[in-house]
Amino acid sequence: MPKKCIVILLDGIGDRSYARYGNRTPLQAAETPNLDRLSTLGCNGLYHAGKLGQPLPSELAHFTMFGYEQDAFPGRGALEALGADIPLEPDDVAVLAHFVHLKNEEGRLKLGYDRMCGDNNEIETYCKTVAEYEVDDVTIRFHPTKRMFGVVTLHGEVAPCFTDSNPMVDGRWLSDVVPLDSHRGDARCVRAAGALKKYLAWAYRQLEATEVNKIRERQGLPSINGIVTQRAGQLGSVQSFRERHGLTGLSIASGVMYRGLAHYLGMDFERAVDSGDHAFDISSRIRRAIDKFDDYDFIHVHTKAPDQAAHTKSPDAKRKVIEAIDTGLGMVIDELLADPELLVVVTADHSTPSCGDMIHSGEPVPMTFVGQGVRKDKVHYYDEIAVATGCLGYPRGDEFMHLVLNYLDRGRLKGIRDSASSQLFWPGDYRPFILPGEE
Repeated sequence: MPKKCIVILLDGIGDRSYARYGNRTPLQAAETPNLDRLSTLGCNGLYHAGKLGQPLPSELAHFTMFGYEQDAFPGRGALEALGADIPLEPDDVAVLAHFVHLKNEEGRLKLGYDRMCGDNNEIETYCKTVAEYEVDDVTIRFHPTKRMFGVVTLHGEVAPCFTDSNPMVDGRWLSDVVPLDSHRGDARCVRAAGALKKYLAWAYRQLEATEVNKIRERQGLPSINGIVTQRAGQLGSVQSFRERHGLTGLSIASGVMYRGLAHYLGMDFERAVDSGDHAFDISSRIRRAIDKFDDYDFIHVHTKAPDQAAHTKSPDAKRKVIEAIDTGLGMVIDELLADPELLVVVTADHSTPSCGDMIHSGEPVPMTFVGQGVRKDKVHYYDEIAVATGCLGYPRGDEFMHLVLNYLDRGRLKGIRDSASSQLFWPGDYRPFILPGEE
């Protein structure tokens, strides 16, 4: 039976059907002989990290896939800060933020352009302009992370249960920053929302007055005159991945958030570089994983490429990316299948539609398990439709990690209590029985 697991996570690979492909999805339309080979050798099904029809962001989907309850999720802003080495005190709130072009229409701010580009000098000026602000006993700081993006931190008696300001679609009004209805009576949330709103208004006026924006306007370019925020969070405390599942985990990914998530769950992290050559990227990451199995039982290998292609709203671009990834998988598939102790899982965190207005959508995604002892069904294609007839069925949420532990012969028989702490694996971490007087 397998003793270790590799999860090849094809971010956002699920999609909708399009007439251009004969009412098939980009994954169905793509030539994927290597993904199809794995489906033929394994057990297949459709997975959703939450509820059917519920669009999930990558960070929450991964958190749930790794076996944790959604209610314990610390928020994307907090994970991004952790991954970027931004110092956070236990009660600090962190919020995703980025620079945008805003339009002021009689005192109401509208999102003009969400995705803006500036040169290094402009970006440095903007970051310095909004670097720090203090109001109502709350200290607010802007921490740049990548180009136009950053994290805003709030230090003081604050909590993260307040609304986003980012409407995420050009031409829409910015939403007011107010406490969530469920937290209207929480003074910390009221204080945080009020302070952040004052900061965003201050930042807009400060950025409007910068010399670099005056130069942009003379050049006929839209000013970069505002910040929008979303996904506030606050670090908490969770059981480590090792304590929960009995597996030593490693994540190989390129995104800062994945580094933060790995650190938060007590997993190790190795940064991967997105070269633009999707075949090379996925094959090299899988080879790195194969070389690491002397030290790890569970390795998460991630590529964001299908999701990013879908966000361009081009089904053809997504199809080509999927085919490139399949080519890369073909470079290493024999090595994966040659190890009798390896459980291979290929799946995604969510679906990303490559047409329409939605960012992510709520359809389930293909999931395939391949390894010794794993039931073999009659599925021969890795896509959203073919796998639905597989014998894996329709796993949801944290059932993913239960399946992994089951196929590794580490699943805990319900009711067994060999360890004092709550652990999903067996045998658990328990104290040996010592005869009294023999200690």
